[in-house]
Amino acid sequence: MITNARTQSTRRFRLGANYVPSEGWFYSWLDFSADAARRDLEDLASIGLDHVRVFPIWPWIQPNRALLRQRPIDDLLSLIDVAAEFDLGVSVDLLQGHLSSFDFLPSWVLTWHQSSIFTDRTARDGINEYVRRLSTEVATRPNVFAITLGNEVNNLWPANPTTPDASHQWAAELLEVVRTAAPDALRLHSVFDDAWYAPDHPFHPAEAVELGDLTTVHSWVFNGTSRIDGPLGPATTSHADYLLELAASSAPDPTRPVWLQEVGVPRPDVPAEQAGEFVARTLATVAANPALWGVTWWSSHDIDRRLADFPDREYDLGLFTVDHRPKPAALALAEFARDTAAHAPALARPALVAPINPLQEPARRAEVAPGSAFHQEWVKARQTEPTAIVTPDRVTDEGYLAARGLSPVR
Repeated sequence: MITNARTQSTRRFRLGANYVPSEGWFYSWLDFSADAARRDLEDLASIGLDHVRVFPIWPWIQPNRALLRQRPIDDLLSLIDVAAEFDLGVSVDLLQGHLSSFDFLPSWVLTWHQSSIFTDRTARDGINEYVRRLSTEVATRPNVFAITLGNEVNNLWPANPTTPDASHQWAAELLEVVRTAAPDALRLHSVFDDAWYAPDHPFHPAEAVELGDLTTVHSWVFNGTSRIDGPLGPATTSHADYLLELAASSAPDPTRPVWLQEVGVPRPDVPAEQAGEFVARTLATVAANPALWGVTWWSSHDIDRRLADFPDREYDLGLFTVDHRPKPAALALAEFARDTAAHAPALARPALVAPINPLQEPARRAEVAPGSAFHQEWVKARQTEPTAIVTPDRVTDEGYLAARGLSPVR
């Protein structure tokens, strides 16, 4: 067991893990054990983490549009209470939705009822009630600090057709439900990085930086980034910081925080023997970014290989093995937790001008995708010193540059 090294009081940002149960993956919700959860969360507290992000499974709570089952809701509340025993804050994701390559959708939006959860009014009304009920219930627990609509809900497209306007309205409507039901919690919307990089994707960056109380980004180098310069190359280990900068530079509010809500060390992109160094380098790059609100590592525990049909990389993403042994990634994260002080990064960072503002020209998003000319220029600059991004429409906005702590643009 690693000695408890929590430094929440001296860190300037949150540091946690996405909770994947060690026994039975998320299928464990079907026969929830508080004792098993307690053993898992003890692992995370032991390495100095201050929060977990948890994932109830939507169709097991709302199997019928008119039925919300209390027992799985009570199990969720029990998990939150167990987290409180270890002084862990909890962020709750609602619509799962998509987890570890599997989609979980209730039967009332499938089979002959097939309808898009983003555009069908009847489906949206059912989802609204689910979101209202769960938000109301978890808001009774003081250690719940955030509620996210779902895990990378844009993974549910194209099976659920939508348009940019419809997906934006869908998220805005549900966030208002959360605000009313849980006014003290942060309201968040989660999308994976196609929203930033894919020109034809119907979820746009505006949803990430305009909706909710702060921006969330998910950094996965298996999106092609690791092929640029290898497992420990500067493009790979700075990808999380690059996403942070795209988000910070695109937001209408120059002071809007960014939560690195998912980041992990996937095989074979990063071999096991280089995992600890990948973690250390990735965290060192993001820690220097003043926009950073928090880091939540994916994931807490490995997936038992007796479970079938997961993509191979999903099995070994944990900080801990299924028998609770800390892996090199956990040791690197623990060291980072011990050594991260509360002082803010130095201001007056240099910035590069992006070719576009992704909010204004989403059809040109490929121009800022990993491997693009701009991305490679930023990676080169970042090797010398932490480098910000500024969109072309703000190059001469002195108030904006000052608010983000940027020196004159190159």
